[in-house]
Amino acid sequence: MEASVSTHTLIGPFSQILTMAELSETGPIADVEMQVLENAGVLVSNGKILRVDDYIRLSQEAEQYDYTVETFEEPMVLLPGFIDAHTHICFAGSRANDYAMRVAGKSYLEIARNGGGILDSVRKTREATTIELVELLKQRCDRHLAEGITTCEVKSGYGLTVDDEIKMLEAIQLVNKHHALDLIPTCLAAHMRPPEFTDSRLYLKTILEELIPVISEQNLASRIDIFIEDTAFIEQEAGEYLLEVKKLGFDVTVHADQFSTGGSKVAAEVGAVSADHLEASGDAEIALLRDAGVVATVLPGASLGLGMHYAPARKMLDGGLCVAIATDWNPGSAPMGDLLMQAALLGAAEKLTTAETLAAITTRAARALNLTDRGQLAKGFLADMIAFPTDNYKEILYFQGKMKPTKVWKKGRPVIKSDFKN
Repeated sequence: MEASVSTHTLIGPFSQILTMAELSETGPIADVEMQVLENAGVLVSNGKILRVDDYIRLSQEAEQYDYTVETFEEPMVLLPGFIDAHTHICFAGSRANDYAMRVAGKSYLEIARNGGGILDSVRKTREATTIELVELLKQRCDRHLAEGITTCEVKSGYGLTVDDEIKMLEAIQLVNKHHALDLIPTCLAAHMRPPEFTDSRLYLKTILEELIPVISEQNLASRIDIFIEDTAFIEQEAGEYLLEVKKLGFDVTVHADQFSTGGSKVAAEVGAVSADHLEASGDAEIALLRDAGVVATVLPGASLGLGMHYAPARKMLDGGLCVAIATDWNPGSAPMGDLLMQAALLGAAEKLTTAETLAAITTRAARALNLTDRGQLAKGFLADMIAFPTDNYKEILYFQGKMKPTKVWKKGRPVIKSDFKN
């Protein structure tokens, strides 16, 4: 007779559990609105949360199941796994030379003339093989998972040809199949006009006719992004492009208002899931996004990397927006890639409550990716969880990213640094 296999796991007790459940989806959040359970545990079944409750009460309930126990003595605070809703971590090469020139006062044009800029990343990514991109992406996923990110959006956009964009998306798909970290692929072929094209509209037409059908057929992505700026794509052509891909069933998101306004207007008009960056956004743009129900994803890593001001997150929350925080991890403007540190720094600068900051990298970040099964510790949600070595959740942001989670669970399974694979 075969031994029975336990399908339930009782995990705990935790000093505190921040469920991030039952919070408002938009606008400000006071810290007292967070559900904080003390001496609590989690009952997990088949990768999902069955119940979060007082540990003693939960252990009594678990008796009705065939269950195992994962317990520990040290104080710990449990949160949902973090969600990084905007990254560019599939790339080859480094732009350290760009950074050195930028902090020395060189302009973007001067850096480009010296062989730097985004086209430098495009050249190096085009030269890389799929296997090389897979290995580089895996390394970045390993670090993200160790730091508590259990879901991560990843964009293409450093290929800028049909074949090279497919190569990037295939690399993302391969890593996603074998890594514990969930990757959400986004096609950003409309990152900028490649040097092989002199006409932006012709390039967008090529994407629609030659790339998008392959993405659909091979299920390489369900999200489409575009960068709206004078140096990339202008409002009218971007809006037309996004409406076409929406007709094909894709979710859309927009790189908007990083240096000038206009992108948020397009995001609102086309019904984008999110508008990302928004450093240049003002009252009018905030109102447009709010009325259209577009999530505002702010990217403090880009502000830190470029030495510019943050997006007005406090004003956005007070204006009724759903605000998510993501890293924008990329080789050029945001090379740090530390979500917790960036969120803590932005929160201090913009006077965000602890609840607003943590919601922005959990439940509200899930909304930015149109995901309804994660970002909270509640019945039916994925058991994506992270535990910090403290008995006071306020210390997590207090240490401004230097306190890292010591335990990570993906779909209820413990993840350790020597084993990031499913």
